[in-house]
Amino acid sequence: MASIARQLGVQSSRHHVVPAISTACVHAKYSTDVKPLSSTRLATMKKGTGGRSSFNGIVATVFGSTGFLGRYVCNKLGKIGSQLILPYRGDHYDALRLRLVGDLGQVLFMPYDIRDDASIKKAMKYSNVVINLVGRDWETKNFKFEDIYIDGPARIARLAKECGVEKLIHVSNISVSEHPEPLLLPNGSKILRTKFIGERLVRDIFPDAVVFRPSDIYGSEDRFLRSYANLWRRQFKAVPLWRSGEATIKQPVFVSDVAAGIVAAIKNPDTAGNTYYAVGPKRYQLSELVDWFFRVMRKGPDWGYVRYDMRFDPFFKLKVTLTEKICPGWPIAGLSWEKLEKDHVTDVVPYGFPTLEDLGVNLTHMEDQVPWELKPFRANAYYDEELGEFEKPAPPKFIPTTI
Repeated sequence: MASIARQLGVQSSRHHVVPAISTACVHAKYSTDVKPLSSTRLATMKKGTGGRSSFNGIVATVFGSTGFLGRYVCNKLGKIGSQLILPYRGDHYDALRLRLVGDLGQVLFMPYDIRDDASIKKAMKYSNVVINLVGRDWETKNFKFEDIYIDGPARIARLAKECGVEKLIHVSNISVSEHPEPLLLPNGSKILRTKFIGERLVRDIFPDAVVFRPSDIYGSEDRFLRSYANLWRRQFKAVPLWRSGEATIKQPVFVSDVAAGIVAAIKNPDTAGNTYYAVGPKRYQLSELVDWFFRVMRKGPDWGYVRYDMRFDPFFKLKVTLTEKICPGWPIAGLSWEKLEKDHVTDVVPYGFPTLEDLGVNLTHMEDQVPWELKPFRANAYYDEELGEFEKPAPPKFIPTTI
């Protein structure tokens, strides 16, 4: 009672009786952070004052943690004191770099196979959060798109339900469709079709799952900016795009913003069952974006840059086909018909659906981040320039958002 009195500024002593304090007053002061315990086990109790050496009560299994988005999600979760179970396949050295996202004992690694129920269940049996970030832009002889985007998510959702997982996060794509519009491929994007089926199965099995539909994600080691910057994606100094990029509208999003949205969805109990569109703050024509990328890299028209319609270039079509045949496991520059098809689909955010801004994320503008990302790809990158020697490239024109 005396400690409460001191909190409220009331003096007390051995000979002084503390005035009666209203129960409602005390309740109003201390009830804001009171939440029901999901478990009475000591291991699940929050410990510490925050940060990587603390434990905030979140035990998260992150499938796809070694991928592009996964590294950012793990870092943000570890930064707030989450315990992480990181299943991996292949060489364990690819995953061990993630041990730095949390303090000693906070990050655990576990080999698994997306087709093996026992290994998946073992990875999530003690977790209260499961995040599925597994993805691939091309098929291999061991894993087809059906294995990655249909069977895998359905299996993870089913086992998460059996293990009593409280929150499941599933990352899909902004343009998923049961019947995607064909552009370069006769039946449209297989990735978008299989992701749609997988997302629907996750919803059926785990109705409270939180689904994210991101646009093209850019950042360090991405496959968006670096694809266009790669020599193999060009035809000498020319860049082939479907309909010269004039018929495609994109709304790219920064990878750190998507990771921040996923963490915010985990912490917010009101996100259960919602679908969030992870898009950037502005919409652009793909042609305008690619022109701007090359201006930033100092490879504009003076350098020889030109953009044209790939439909009328049989040599580029042959190049894509040969790339798929010669390098099926990891195509050079990620160049494949499937990726080209997906890259030229217009991003559409249906009216009324929540976005990252509804999760409290302050979105990053491309104009502030992309020049730093493309700096290593500039022409004459090692030239020691004088301050103000080169004119700052004009920013891309964006398309105003209309309701």
